[in-house]
Amino acid sequence: MVLIKNGKILTMNGKVYEKGDILIDGKLIFQVDENIEAPPGAEVIDAEGKWVMPGIIDAHCHIGMWEDGIGFEGADGNEATNPVTPSLRAIDAVNPEDTCFKEARENGITTVVTGPGSANVIGGQFAALKTFGRRVDDMILKEPLALKVAFGENPKRVYHGQKKAPSTRMATVAILRVHLVKGQEYKKRLEKGKDDPDKMPERDLNMEILMKVLNKEIPLKAHAHRADDILTALRIAKEFDVDITLDHCTEGHRIMDFLIEEDAKAIVGPLFSDRSKVELKNMTFKAPGILSKAGLKIAMMTDHPVIPIQYLPVCAAIAVKEGMDEMEALKSITINAAEITGIADRVGSLEEGKDADIVIYDGDPLDVRSKTEWVFIDGYAVKKPE
Repeated sequence: MVLIKNGKILTMNGKVYEKGDILIDGKLIFQVDENIEAPPGAEVIDAEGKWVMPGIIDAHCHIGMWEDGIGFEGADGNEATNPVTPSLRAIDAVNPEDTCFKEARENGITTVVTGPGSANVIGGQFAALKTFGRRVDDMILKEPLALKVAFGENPKRVYHGQKKAPSTRMATVAILRVHLVKGQEYKKRLEKGKDDPDKMPERDLNMEILMKVLNKEIPLKAHAHRADDILTALRIAKEFDVDITLDHCTEGHRIMDFLIEEDAKAIVGPLFSDRSKVELKNMTFKAPGILSKAGLKIAMMTDHPVIPIQYLPVCAAIAVKEGMDEMEALKSITINAAEITGIADRVGSLEEGKDADIVIYDGDPLDVRSKTEWVFIDGYAVKKPE
């Protein structure tokens, strides 16, 4: 057992201990309270003057799929040969030896939601992974977590270059609709096959994952920057009665009344980058604060490697500088990220029974000068003071 004592604990469940303790038992948090007595044989870490918080969560990135410093050989995030590839699985491309996993965990990022890029209308399946492990199978927190779909500029640019659909926004959405309808029909045939084996369809991996979306087992993870694309994503979700997260949501602050009306789930970013394409002309670090102050629960993300993943806390700090509440900024990279991506039963806050993913800072986590001293993932210290 490990007992962290006397730290300023930001639980992210609404309670802050100015001087509190956390008891770790194996992979889980056993107790969070004041003045916990050390069990016999427990390792005691004195966190006096330190800040303690849950491991940070990047709600949308591509870590391990575009390996750092390798180029084409390490670029496995976009299968840009077919606009519809729902059966692709992130875990089959992630390399846990990508050096960025080490940079992530040593800077307090303990969980990543990683998956395919946005070249395709339907890109494939995202997964939630811990940032420590020798093989991806041991890092999985949840898989599949979501099905990536993309609206706007990227699919039309990729396939216009190949002289095939989609080369317009109309075609992108039409292709998505066609395959969601195919998923509905596949579901009907499966139901009929239960009573009559002769009517059972051949197994179709593309349709199986679409059925998970249609059954609301996982959401669509929608790449959408521009306001009209965001609203189109919401229209599709309503039309097919499926869950959806709005990833990037770059112009969400311009239509926040509609997002609130739809109780949208927004994952905002990357913001710490240049306006590399037309869709980003209204990008601003003020957006997270505008949306959260309007009452929308948001997460922030790096889109790694667009922004190196270790700078996710820096993004939260800049959002505070531009008007976001400090606690809301921390929630956007912890509990909000967990709740929006559907993994809050395991991570995102310091509570009894949750995974012991814990970070100890030598100062305020939103001060870019603060350093991580200890990082625990599943109760194991992946970083210790030097």
